[in-house]
Amino acid sequence: MRERRRGGAVGAMADGNADWMGSLPPALRSLPLSNLAIPGSHDSFSYWVDEKSPVGPDQATAIKRLARISLVRKIMKKWSVTQNLTFKEQLEGGIRYFDLRVSSKPGEIGQEIYFIHGLFGIKVWDGLKEMNSFLEQHPKEVIFLDFNHFYAMDDSHHHFLINRIRSAFESKLCCVECVEYVTLLYMWEKKHQVLIFYHHPLYQAYPFLWPGNKMPAPWANTTNVHKLLQFLETTLGERSRYGTFHVSQAILTPRVKTIARHLIRGLKNTLVHRNLPMILNWVKAQRPGVMGVNIITSDFVELVDFAATVIALNDLLLEEDESAT
Repeated sequence: MRERRRGGAVGAMADGNADWMGSLPPALRSLPLSNLAIPGSHDSFSYWVDEKSPVGPDQATAIKRLARISLVRKIMKKWSVTQNLTFKEQLEGGIRYFDLRVSSKPGEIGQEIYFIHGLFGIKVWDGLKEMNSFLEQHPKEVIFLDFNHFYAMDDSHHHFLINRIRSAFESKLCCVECVEYVTLLYMWEKKHQVLIFYHHPLYQAYPFLWPGNKMPAPWANTTNVHKLLQFLETTLGERSRYGTFHVSQAILTPRVKTIARHLIRGLKNTLVHRNLPMILNWVKAQRPGVMGVNIITSDFVELVDFAATVIALNDLLLEEDESAT
């Protein structure tokens, strides 16, 4: 039997994962991407948020009022940041799925779009350029960009953003196709590297925008790690056999009372650090494949050998292939 790669072999987020898709064995290159194990990040852009700007339109009115106080925005930052690594660093570490929430800045002239999670992040255009630069240097790597929340955006904002996406990636964009046709070999043959999922009806006007329902990402919405793991098991069991990708969100979500009790500690020190080992153990016990895991997302992906652990699950598909022959 083939010996499985150990997640820690290449380090937590080492550059050794920068070309992991291009390095997969030939037997896995012809499998649908929906059957591979692919590491992703939650609120992927939140490594930098602007505590000096107004609070975003994704927040309740009461929070917006409170956030006029600079100390409140500093505390919000501790709970808004879910990643430490930039897009480039995440990509070099093996992350291939990006969870993206975007917004205009109310009151700002023009149609510029920003990432948002409570506080505004960088301009989407800057993030897209950073990703494209990586793809230029790593032509066999494929990324999934999941635009799943939009705030303070009318149709003109959407068209502006979509044109930005097209300008950033051009021929690298993969048009909507039967999910089972989309393999690494398919992407390489067509020189595609980017799949865009767009959770808004305007996806229908652009052939390179995949509908959001092709990327279901059930959300446990719990602070309890045991409830989270049970939820991940249940939703995996309910996964569609064909026709969609699937995101297992291996994340814990703070309640208002969680934040109130641990104001200064923030998300990483309150929920993530102590629960990541148990979450990682769940990941190690998974199998990719038709009814197995596909995309798995985490907060603070560099804290443990998350990406390498997810990537190593693909070796199990090789064992299945060998046993079948």
